[in-house]
Amino acid sequence: MAKKKKQPRWYFSLRSPYSWFAYRELTEHYADVADAIEWIPFWEPDEITQGMLDEADVELPIVAMSRAKGFYILQDTARLSKARGLAMTWPIDKDPNWEISHLAYLVAEREGKGREFIDLAYRARWEEGRDITKRETMAEIAGVLGLDPELLAGASDDPDVRKLGLECLVSSYQDGLFGVPFFVHGRDKFWGADRLRPFVAAHRGQPVEEVEKGWQDHVELPLFSAAAGDTGHAGGCG
Repeated sequence: MAKKKKQPRWYFSLRSPYSWFAYRELTEHYADVADAIEWIPFWEPDEITQGMLDEADVELPIVAMSRAKGFYILQDTARLSKARGLAMTWPIDKDPNWEISHLAYLVAEREGKGREFIDLAYRARWEEGRDITKRETMAEIAGVLGLDPELLAGASDDPDVRKLGLECLVSSYQDGLFGVPFFVHGRDKFWGADRLRPFVAAHRGQPVEEVEKGWQDHVELPLFSAAAGDTGHAGGCG
């Protein structure tokens, strides 16, 4: 029996501003692709999940971000958000546990509210400067979605949800992810928010030029700029 071909997919992080840029572009300009691909979260694991990864012999590409790179990303994202017409607010992360929000997404997805959850979580973090690693923030988002607040706030306490999260991170390892956002179509991989359009072209079977056409009407960025993505600590910069 022939091996089933894997669905085109993208790895996103609620922590990463570059994933936020890609999310906005994907959903606002390429909704047909957004609806056809698999959405997989990626984040920096806590001690519990790290132990599970160690048992699975999976080593994620987590590296410390230098101070210089951190300052560069602040400048870079300011430029990119302005070019995209986005009002961006940098949140302050204090001892964040990224399991809280990313596992909450998996629960929301299970309940049929995944896309809505992502929109609210990105808005809370990048437009309102709120801490999405707090359980109370997840509870508030659950309320807006009409879900049980405890279900989302306590997602990281559920062993079954932890296993779903492990599957996501193992998948990222198997796909060779080294930063976010990360797109996969067949054997082709695309890293960075500015590589979304080549991914869309591959998915649609169109020349990249056709997808690029008209993009300059929306942003003031060069068509083939350097990849805007995160290769610092897992999940992007924070």
